[in-house]
Amino acid sequence: MITVVLARVLGRQPIGWLQLTHNRTRLATALAGVAFANLLVFMQLGFFGALIGSIAIPYNGMNAEILIQSSDANTLQDGSPIPRNRMLQAAAQPGVASATAVYYGRLEWKQPDGTVRALDVVGIDPQALAFRSPEITAARGELALADRAIIDRRTRNVPAALFREIEAGHAYSIEANSHAITITGTFTLGGGFGADGYLVVSDQTFLRIFRNRSPGAPSYVLVRTLPGEAIPAVADRLRARLPDSDVAIRTIAEAVARDQAFQTTQKPAGIIFGFGTFIGALVGIVIVYQILATDVADHLKGYATFKAIGYPPRFFLGIILEEAVILGLLGFIPGLLASLGLYAIIASATGLPLEMTIGRAIAVLAGTIAMSMISGLIATRRLAQADPADLF
Repeated sequence: MITVVLARVLGRQPIGWLQLTHNRTRLATALAGVAFANLLVFMQLGFFGALIGSIAIPYNGMNAEILIQSSDANTLQDGSPIPRNRMLQAAAQPGVASATAVYYGRLEWKQPDGTVRALDVVGIDPQALAFRSPEITAARGELALADRAIIDRRTRNVPAALFREIEAGHAYSIEANSHAITITGTFTLGGGFGADGYLVVSDQTFLRIFRNRSPGAPSYVLVRTLPGEAIPAVADRLRARLPDSDVAIRTIAEAVARDQAFQTTQKPAGIIFGFGTFIGALVGIVIVYQILATDVADHLKGYATFKAIGYPPRFFLGIILEEAVILGLLGFIPGLLASLGLYAIIASATGLPLEMTIGRAIAVLAGTIAMSMISGLIATRRLAQADPADLF
């Protein structure tokens, strides 16, 4: 069936397909190699995409359009605290509906089994609508009480039974920097590459946990604009009013883009994933080249006959590229299926936003075919340069 279809598409006998299927063991080995290369590329791109996605998660949860950060901040986690007075100045500007101070810190939570979970702790004014999450909004009354907290139910490596108990009304106490905190509720956000999850507390509770922090120096300020106001225009007014010596004003979209660019180009994780994608493509080229070069060597006498008869170089190139494209297409399918399975397993185990996108699948397919064709072009060099008499 495939032979008939290829014959109609090519307008000739599908010599490349027939040569590949003549030795089914070699074909299976070749397809396994291409699938493995695809798997490498898919996993690296998946981790890279998860890194990008996890960076955006906390920003997307902010109930704000503009973010005021320290001028030396590249991410939500780094940067110096900023003067609280900047919040008051921002709130007084035309077009601003509200400005809310947010405190950020990282806490190491020791589990009963001795393992440690890293939590990003966010301190907010319980009366302010700092985040879009209905669960956080509903917990504002509870957070107003001293030493109360709610935890991200997607926190990694924490028994799901613990979250079910908390949601059933059984509060859970932990020690946070030698200070007792009672967790009374949960919300959904998701951890990233830096921390396992999030803990939300009031600003006063935050200052009791992190005693070295000052109430006059929040980590950043969330700014909501009035309905109908142009967000870039409000941001420009804030930039004109607030000194750029200690703060940077960015729209949420600008802050996300800066954070993603910094972590993918300056931090080890982003660089490693990018380099891993290159290595996966290189492995694929080598594997396909070895298969095609061996095939050319095995059929040199047949090619020599065609060349002596007068067939042009493009005829032989067409056969090799035919084989290359077939290998790329057939090897892509098991690579894609294996990647989908691993994506699901890793996303379930880590909580990372690891998912297959149509764009990624199309890009890898196009790259696989290009990789195979490059290998085919390299494999035909000996054939193109040889004299027919030398090939017998």
